[in-house]
Amino acid sequence: MTTTEAIQAAGTASGLPAGPCAIVIFGAAGDLTKRKLIPALYNLAKGRLLPKEFAVIGLARNELTTEEFRERLTQEIQEFATAKVDSDIWDDFVKRLYYVAGSFGDPAAYQKLQAQLADVDRDHGTKGNYLYYLATNPSFFSEIVKQLGASGLVRQEKNQWRRVIIEKPFGRDLESAKVLNAEIQKVLDESQIYRIDHYLGKETVQNIMVFRFGNSIFEPVWNRRYIDHVQITVSETVGVELRGSYYEEAGALRDMVPNHIFQLIALTAMEPPISFEADAVRDEKAKVLRAIQPISPEEVLTRSVRGQYGPGTMKGSPVPGYRTEPDVAPDSPSQTYAALKLMIDNWRWADVPFYLRTGKRMPKRVTEISIHFRRAPFLLFRKTAIEHLTPNLLTIQIQPDEGIKLQFGGKVPGPVVTMGSVDMSFKYSDYFGSTPNTGYETLLYDCMKGDATLFHRADTVEVGWSVVTPILDVWAALPPRNFPNYPAGAWGPKEADDMLTRDGRHWRNSDR
Repeated sequence: MTTTEAIQAAGTASGLPAGPCAIVIFGAAGDLTKRKLIPALYNLAKGRLLPKEFAVIGLARNELTTEEFRERLTQEIQEFATAKVDSDIWDDFVKRLYYVAGSFGDPAAYQKLQAQLADVDRDHGTKGNYLYYLATNPSFFSEIVKQLGASGLVRQEKNQWRRVIIEKPFGRDLESAKVLNAEIQKVLDESQIYRIDHYLGKETVQNIMVFRFGNSIFEPVWNRRYIDHVQITVSETVGVELRGSYYEEAGALRDMVPNHIFQLIALTAMEPPISFEADAVRDEKAKVLRAIQPISPEEVLTRSVRGQYGPGTMKGSPVPGYRTEPDVAPDSPSQTYAALKLMIDNWRWADVPFYLRTGKRMPKRVTEISIHFRRAPFLLFRKTAIEHLTPNLLTIQIQPDEGIKLQFGGKVPGPVVTMGSVDMSFKYSDYFGSTPNTGYETLLYDCMKGDATLFHRADTVEVGWSVVTPILDVWAALPPRNFPNYPAGAWGPKEADDMLTRDGRHWRNSDR
């Protein structure tokens, strides 16, 4: 056995299958189901993490029979599976797939669903445990939950559980998020609500807590005394593609910041929880998000930057600007890039800026958190050839290559004292092997087990929107005058660089 194989064997936890249950997917004829949910459930079946007493019911407006639904997914799994499909496993899995045609607002559809669930309980032994996945347009969230409540399908009794997974976006600003929370909580207890964020299904994101709190060499320096600032980058090389109509309504800030990026901030900045129990972790995440300083309308002008990509070049080929993409207005003011400077007002992070940015049509697809440490005192090196000391840098790479890298200085061999930059790094795939996944496996498995640790709670959703909404309000009141303001293939608008330059800092771009 090689060293890598030994590490893999030692680090592989043998998970137990979830308990008996049925999953109902609303919007089962959509892209999310075929691209992510069914491949994720197949991967769980392959990993023996699904119970034997299990079934999936798809519900959508499309007029399909169960047989047609099974045939369609059998074709689509060949395209969207994350690895070669094992025919024996799929043949067993596909027998557990069912379909109900109906409108989300039609009570008759829920009567048909109730009858199908009763059949599934009888034929597959799912014992009345139901997980509802709302893979629909957000405009249907409240109506579906209301109909589930009216039909009695979310009532928990006789040790049966009923849970609802709600996709993002959860609201479009603070007011709409509060309204949606209130409407859903009229029907469901908070413990039944699982607001999903697929970013939290990534292994590296989950590893942030283990990295911070399970290693004694890092936590003592994880504070304002040693850290100068933190950068979070979520960049994509693709444009809006076929999501033009969505981006016209949402924009980059709504799409990425109050959910994905704020969760990364919370995991990076939170205090140690008393345990890994769901509420203990989510309490600490909520505390640190509440500590983010509100941004006044005046500060929005200096602590936020919005951008929109114009025509440019990607990998040597010309690409169009946002305003010529499908379903986009020719004078659109929607942003495809957003950058913010946030301050966390607590003892650990006072005066440590958190810079975050996200954008489309940038040079590289990368999601990373970079921790920039303070410079060491220079006095010792004044009479050497070293002109300046490079601060230490810790980078947590989330995608596409999951790993962690620590950058520090070392003496270059030779009679003269000079310093070079040294990297210590590892990739998860090198040490623990590569497990093909969609990012949804862990989240679906956790929900089936009733573990809400990686899901948003109502208060964290509202806190995220409370930070972002004032920025949206100012941007709406002051339409951009210079869009597009960065060419496709660039790292964003110049104003984003200027925001850090004023603080004597610069963005860590992956091509540096």
